[in-house]
Amino acid sequence: MHYRTLGRTNIKVSLYGLGTMTWGEQNTEAEAHAQLDLALARGVNLIDAAEMYPVPPRPETQGRTETYIGTWLKKSGRRADVVLATKIVGRQRQAHQPGHIRGGTTRHDAKNIALALEESLRRLQTDYIDLYQLHWPDRTTNTFGRREYPWPPDDEQHVPVLETLEALATHVRSGKIRHIGVSNETPWGVAQFLRYSDQLGLPRIASIQNSFSVLNRVFEVGLAEFAHREQVGLLAYSPLAAGVLTGKYLNGARPPGARMTLFERWSHFNRASVQAAVAAYVELAREHGRTPAQLALGYVAARPFVTSVLGGATSVAQLTENLSSLDAPLSPETLDAVEAIHARFPNP
Repeated sequence: MHYRTLGRTNIKVSLYGLGTMTWGEQNTEAEAHAQLDLALARGVNLIDAAEMYPVPPRPETQGRTETYIGTWLKKSGRRADVVLATKIVGRQRQAHQPGHIRGGTTRHDAKNIALALEESLRRLQTDYIDLYQLHWPDRTTNTFGRREYPWPPDDEQHVPVLETLEALATHVRSGKIRHIGVSNETPWGVAQFLRYSDQLGLPRIASIQNSFSVLNRVFEVGLAEFAHREQVGLLAYSPLAAGVLTGKYLNGARPPGARMTLFERWSHFNRASVQAAVAAYVELAREHGRTPAQLALGYVAARPFVTSVLGGATSVAQLTENLSSLDAPLSPETLDAVEAIHARFPNP
């Protein structure tokens, strides 16, 4: 396993980070524990969760993912061996975002951050979080597949970035949070967090957790330069595009128990341009002696602005294949071939 530095901290995180959002919905507690055992045996130390997990978010299952991690930490006694990351939800701005947590008052203000943090600590059975992240901005932004800026009204109510950062600073000082990060954030938002940190001596964001894959490289447009010049690296989620890049959904296939078979949440991957791009990447992987998953994960891992590739799995077999993707880096020829496909199908 390779390791990269988390932002400007002294923490080294594994190049492959274990995503957990299926635990409690598609995965049982025993299966979650088996994945954790395998991941740590293979050198993974970054475990990423969220208070709203599992996904799709439902009131009946909310918090189960953190609970499963907590029971494993208690059973294994390996808290010191992992970099534990979790996230607080943002305000509900889109239909797919949960409105049931804390009665729908999911603001990034002092009260909600304190409540969310205490509940996560309780479920995780720990007294500190290594990386506490804002799951998405409190304000309206063009995230989660929105290409165009939605242009909210000038009087839209949202918690200012400075207020959020000051609230997080309280818990950093108390020792309950070691470092902070953002997720599904925009260049403007990252700039604001960094500005207040530099000017006021407040905690500095260590990472940006955004979607990134061969199908979605918009991070490179405005955020990669922040990762480079400010050392705020990308924790790349959805590197397999919800499993689409494995090729298992091509030609309308819907394997039993698979995410897109069970849920409508990822229907945007059904676009013709997505399917055409996936077919091209699957063929390229076969030509170069890789599985489609190994090609997709290997490409993300090769990006210099990526700190860790966050991959989820619903079985030990899937996790084993994902981990193998980092054993042998992609050749320059393979990387060039990926760029050629991207030129044909840019960010479908």
